[in-house]
Amino acid sequence: MTKTHSPSSHSSPDLFVSKMVRHSLRMTAGTLASRILGMLREILTAAFFGATRELDAFYVAYTLANLSRQLLAEGALSATFVPVFSQALARDGLDRAERLAKEAVTLLLAMGALFVTAGIIFAPYLVFLIAPGFKGQDAVLATNLTRLLMPYLILVSLAALAMGALNSMESFLVPAIAPAVANLVYIVAISLLYWKMGIWAPAVAVLLGGCFQMGLQWAWCAGKGLMLIPAMPGRDPELWRMVRLFFPYAAGLSLNQFHPIINRILGSFLEDGAISVLNYADRLIQLPLGLFVIAVSQAVLPLFSRAALEDEVAFADIGRDALRFTLFIVSPITLCTLLYASEAVHLLFYRGAFGDWAWRATSGALFFYALGLPGMACNNVTLRALYARRFPKAAFFVVVTSVLANLACSVVLMRFLSYRGLALSSAIAFTSASLVGGQFLRTSLGRPIGLFDIPWVSRLALSLAATGGASMFYKFFIPYPLGAGLPLRALWMCGAFAVGAASYIITVRRLKCAEWGWVAEAIRRDKARVKRDE
Repeated sequence: MTKTHSPSSHSSPDLFVSKMVRHSLRMTAGTLASRILGMLREILTAAFFGATRELDAFYVAYTLANLSRQLLAEGALSATFVPVFSQALARDGLDRAERLAKEAVTLLLAMGALFVTAGIIFAPYLVFLIAPGFKGQDAVLATNLTRLLMPYLILVSLAALAMGALNSMESFLVPAIAPAVANLVYIVAISLLYWKMGIWAPAVAVLLGGCFQMGLQWAWCAGKGLMLIPAMPGRDPELWRMVRLFFPYAAGLSLNQFHPIINRILGSFLEDGAISVLNYADRLIQLPLGLFVIAVSQAVLPLFSRAALEDEVAFADIGRDALRFTLFIVSPITLCTLLYASEAVHLLFYRGAFGDWAWRATSGALFFYALGLPGMACNNVTLRALYARRFPKAAFFVVVTSVLANLACSVVLMRFLSYRGLALSSAIAFTSASLVGGQFLRTSLGRPIGLFDIPWVSRLALSLAATGGASMFYKFFIPYPLGAGLPLRALWMCGAFAVGAASYIITVRRLKCAEWGWVAEAIRRDKARVKRDE
């Protein structure tokens, strides 16, 4: 019996927006657990290792092994596999899409094995490229950790393919939960292994977490009738179209991985612990990025892929709405992160080996990273739009712009601001890339997107002013209880979150911002669906 999958029509831009918001909210709900556990993971790592050269070595190794997460899970694999798989699913049904996915698994395994083998052999040279400031035992430790972590490339790549297939079948919750399972496994493993294995414990914990992350999504695919078992690639034109698209996208997105590499390279010449504090700050920035920005960009990619078959006016409207919804979510988070950077770092990390210097350093890096949050958010969405419209050269140029801006600014600013200069350079780079990407998208469509019209900007600015005013009032009249116990400090931070969220929500409702209406409508639709299912 032939399996079918019949997605609903996507001809209406309003229907696109509704689906984008609903899918984003589901991914956000699933990702919330992952980000909370991910933060607990960093808290535990900070308590065990602090900000030390030994931990710097682990993060260098993890950077090398983790390149595939952005390159594949959030990059070239999604950009090529999801559009091709989505269109095959919509046009020919699940049987056809399943054959395509099985052949893609085979190619991915072959490529992964090649990369892992090369990574193990050339690990000393890779470590030298990433951290040329490492000498002696530091370099040896980073090399050995890199070799141990290399198989993680295959695990996370296969998990990414399963995630793309599930997203294309409009299943977003389980792919969002899978990283939470990986983080939970990491927490349990490092708690048990640290006492005997030391710095090797987090490396083993990462591998175990990757196994569970991949296994959960593969099992869920099987439950939906999609068996991701390797099959010998044939002459399927869709498969080879995906391969042809993959390499130019991978070339551009591999350059995107130079952002953390730049921080590792230049940070290795700074004071001990510089790489570690940049990593802690980056992990905090990844919380809103993962909860909201990546959720929106992952949810919108299958919709962009189908919208590409529609007229360009509809595509432009969808792109505008996706960018506005992203800024609607990210802007107040950016503001509150700037206001509460020091308090957040103190609450989350200040314990054990994580002392005063690490607290101050991480807070400073977080502040400057936060300045780039809107740019990071818009860059994610515009790149997805360019992928859907099959403009790899434009996407490549956007990435090149961000890397060159980051490198140039880092070399200059690190002399004056040390590790804080590296964080600020990242913010400048992503902001520049988002502007360039928006211009390319406008040119490809032959019409303006209409993102920043005066009424929309005015409503957002007023909402942010109200949020900032209320937050500063709270911070001034109820100071952070620095010397108090964890429960009281956590209660203060919850109060800060409540004040900021309440003031923003009240203001956007009073101003009748369209984005708040989208959220409310998406929640109503989900509630109605649950009641129908009951």
